Amino acid sequence: MTSVPDPAADVYEGRDGWLFLIRGTNRVLEQYGRPGVSRRTLWRWRRLIESRVRRCAGLGATYLHALAPEKLTVYSERAEDLAFDPARAPALRLARWLTASPGARAWVDLAGAFRAARDGPPLYLRTDTHWTFEGCSLAYRTILSRMGVPPRDDVEARRQRTALPFSGDLGRKFTPHRTELAEGTAFASAARRIHANDLLLEMEALGRGGDAHLGSHAVFCNDDPLADPRRLVIFGDSYAQHTAHSPLATLTALFADRFREVHFLWSTGIDWRYLERVRPDFVLGEMAERFVIDLPPQNIRIERLAELARERKLMGTITGADWRSPAPPPPDAPASAPEAAGAAPR
Repeated sequence: MTSVPDPAADVYEGRDGWLFLIRGTNRVLEQYGRPGVSRRTLWRWRRLIESRVRRCAGLGATYLHALAPEKLTVYSERAEDLAFDPARAPALRLARWLTASPGARAWVDLAGAFRAARDGPPLYLRTDTHWTFEGCSLAYRTILSRMGVPPRDDVEARRQRTALPFSGDLGRKFTPHRTELAEGTAFASAARRIHANDLLLEMEALGRGGDAHLGSHAVFCNDDPLADPRRLVIFGDSYAQHTAHSPLATLTALFADRFREVHFLWSTGIDWRYLERVRPDFVLGEMAERFVIDLPPQNIRIERLAELARERKLMGTITGADWRSPAPPPPDAPASAPEAAGAAPR
């Protein structure tokens, strides 16, 4: 008889019920050990970021690269009985590899900013891998500072802070689910969505808009006189994404409130043809720290990613089959890319 894997084995419960992702297909905890992320992989990331800086400059854009830190990187003291070395966090090691590199000017040190603020209000949800509003706001301000753009200081006054019972992507790995009380992250904004690709629209029509991950594409416009008139394109993942899910805070919502035009493409790779058409002022590459273990493919096309994702997510809905199994994941999927059914980390 084949035993059924325990999903909770991917999660470590630390002090005061804080949950940490430690395994999964990205082998998260191993990335903090030796050898951890290989020197060859870090070198290839250095070359990749340098290339992005040069190519974006050739298009008249400024490139920035940001890793959403793992909870282990920020709150190591809350995982006090777990054997790992936070000093070998992939974000910290990659930052060192960028020293004296042209890519260093693109680097946004979110790990440093989060570690400096870890004694304040919680930056992550206890039962989730993602940020609270405070964590997302810190990331937003840190990235804007690297852009030389001042943040909107009135966002907090526009927040809807209703507290809700919540079980995050880590809490749902337990039976029964681990829950917490978490504040909502929505806020009033003049930003509006002016484009969504077919993948996103079809998933929304099925009532599964939150399941539209890799390949999703949305564009936002903001006519507020206080909006920065420039254009930002984000290539990111669930820490940015196309919509905010209370109580998860996402970067795209905050950036759409700040800039006249924001494009979000769910991809770790860069669609250079898209950038050639759009001609943005800023390009942000955002990804979870644990994704450093994989290099993204080159020369991706968002339309092709969306097509592959639609085949995977929607064919089962159309045929009545189990839509988790009929097709392999898109080639741009990191090892920890969510399955079609949800955003559970891997």
